[in-house]
Amino acid sequence: MTMPPTPTTPGLGLTDLPVNGGTVLVAGDGGLIGSYAAREYTRLGWTVHGVSRRALDDVPWQHHSVDLLDPESATSGLAGLRDVTHLVFAAYVEKPTDAELIEVNDALLRNTLDALRAAGAPLRHVTLYQGGKAYGHHLGYFTTPAKESDPRLVAPHFYSTQEDLLRQAAAERGFTFTALRPEGVTGYATGNPMNLLLVIGVYAAICKELGLPMRFPGTRAAYDVLYQTTDAELLARATVWAGSADSAAGQVFNVTNGDQFRWSGLWPRFAEHFGMDYAPPQQMSLTEAMPTRADVWRRLVDRHGLVPTPYEKLVAWPVGDFLFHHEADNITSTVKIRQAGFADALDTETRLLQRFDRLVEQKVLPPFHDR
Repeated sequence: MTMPPTPTTPGLGLTDLPVNGGTVLVAGDGGLIGSYAAREYTRLGWTVHGVSRRALDDVPWQHHSVDLLDPESATSGLAGLRDVTHLVFAAYVEKPTDAELIEVNDALLRNTLDALRAAGAPLRHVTLYQGGKAYGHHLGYFTTPAKESDPRLVAPHFYSTQEDLLRQAAAERGFTFTALRPEGVTGYATGNPMNLLLVIGVYAAICKELGLPMRFPGTRAAYDVLYQTTDAELLARATVWAGSADSAAGQVFNVTNGDQFRWSGLWPRFAEHFGMDYAPPQQMSLTEAMPTRADVWRRLVDRHGLVPTPYEKLVAWPVGDFLFHHEADNITSTVKIRQAGFADALDTETRLLQRFDRLVEQKVLPPFHDR
């Protein structure tokens, strides 16, 4: 059996991954997490199917446009997937309240599982994604480093209800599952604005075009807290590992790059990398301010021939506002997943700069230096 090429990203490739291991369905293959998972499974030679409501063009896996919120649509749309052994569940629908989030996202998972059962798929493993909200990141301060053994929040959350649904289905239908908890996933997926990289990159490009310095748009306290991120490529490798490792069965794992940083250490490096002046933080609302600069972005798109994504769909500015105004450390322990056998790690500063350069090469961001 020929092994696939070793990833070129420094720090990746430490954990052996299964090659040609079966057939996987990635629910939410148009999103940031799902697209990287589908790409990694494809690279490893698996048979890969992806499913989401919107059509996807030019992907190297088999995509199916299916509305998973509709049970009948899910059953008919997945009827042909009789060989699926692994499910990667990255589908998600945003709603304004916890009750609505639970209702709609539980339905997505339930309908997908039921459709695969109806198809007669020999499902062996399901990977589910959670995140820092499991520990109360969205509520403010929480105990750090957060561990998977920490108690659940008293308020119901769809992370918990989906996990309970999955545990019950696994026990009844004879498959295993793993829940992964990344934080601040960084990467790029076309048409997905929920992306910290684009928040920073588009903000920087507009500021530079206006002759303004690079300055942190959040609070001084948020500038100095400890934070962490999870590279989308690393998370994809953790996903493949979780689907095959006996030590991952029935477990919940935090998964991050493995280091921590303060924005106060990174922001001056961003300025240097982008060829911009640096200035101290200035608190603002990106959600209010940045939509007023659509004309500046259109000018950059025209000048540099950038990917013509509509400005209002390019960046989810509330993502930046939330992270840049969060005044508590956000650190989770990754000891458990390392002890279980997944050892991949990245230097976040280096990786973020590499990703910005890649976005320039892809003509998602304008060049930051005259060439």
